[in-house]
Amino acid sequence: MLPLRVPILAVLVTLSLCQYYDYDYQPNPVMGPSSPNCNQECDCPFNFPSAMYCDSRKLTFVPIVPTGIKYLYLQNNLIEEIKAGVFDNVTDTLRWLILDNNQITNAKIAKGTIDKLSGLEKLFISFNNLTEPAIPPSKSLEELRIMNNKLSKFPSGLLTDKENLTSIHLQHNDLTSEAISGAFKGLKKLLSLDVSHNKLKKLPAGGPSSLVMLYADYNVIESIGAGYLNKLPSLQYLRVSHNKLVDSGIPAGVFNVTSLLELDLSFNKLQSIPEINEQLEQLYLQANEINKFDLSSFCKHVGPLNYSRLKHLRLDGNNVTHSSMPADAVNCLRQASDIMFE
Repeated sequence: MLPLRVPILAVLVTLSLCQYYDYDYQPNPVMGPSSPNCNQECDCPFNFPSAMYCDSRKLTFVPIVPTGIKYLYLQNNLIEEIKAGVFDNVTDTLRWLILDNNQITNAKIAKGTIDKLSGLEKLFISFNNLTEPAIPPSKSLEELRIMNNKLSKFPSGLLTDKENLTSIHLQHNDLTSEAISGAFKGLKKLLSLDVSHNKLKKLPAGGPSSLVMLYADYNVIESIGAGYLNKLPSLQYLRVSHNKLVDSGIPAGVFNVTSLLELDLSFNKLQSIPEINEQLEQLYLQANEINKFDLSSFCKHVGPLNYSRLKHLRLDGNNVTHSSMPADAVNCLRQASDIMFE
């Protein structure tokens, strides 16, 4: 017997590398409305009365949400607006609001709707037509996903009091470096920030010291500020692939920080291998213009305790081959199980 439906997001790891969630579920014939209040356009599972499923029903509106609903699924509809009053029964109790894959614009979000949800923990409003973020007043907000919209601005101060926010996904928008300047200041627990596929010329400023993952692939970044990573002492994963990085835009030692485990600089315009810390484990440099294998980029000194912890190194799509490696590379890169030249 198939298990009854449960909130799909409950089983997902917050810091998953996947960009999108799969909201598909199988209907169960024993389910029925949890109460007479369940909106007729939606489905309230008998065994999970605090969830209301209104997804994939060609809805053009957000139905009135009855008292007791904590998890609201409205993805994959034709919703263009959110009318005033629809959340009046759950302003302080609604926990998850899923609005992905609709046609929502800022002009059609009435005052007194999202801006009154004081208990919201997750807001997913990707694949819509927003030009600026719609942020609830909730201090409990943990995860914010506004991917694949038309965001061109992100006013500073919107997230100042979001002390529990751990994950922000803003990829596939029209954001510039100026637009997000100061947007992330004050966040004390942020672990993951994804600003890939935007129009950034530099990495986001004002990132919190708690940040573990920063993804900025597919932008127009030409340089990294000196000391940038020193302000992010917890950062372990940095991805800046598919940008316009050049050697002159990489200050000496900018990546030589002990926290980094993975660094992706692939598909840029680098001609040399930047200096990294011995603790780095994954380095991706494919599809650059590198023409020299300088061992000092990996090891300043080689000895029983002094060697690179690098496990995977990609150099394919450059102007170096395996023969470019110096003879003592085996001592420096003694833990590297995978070095790709082709």
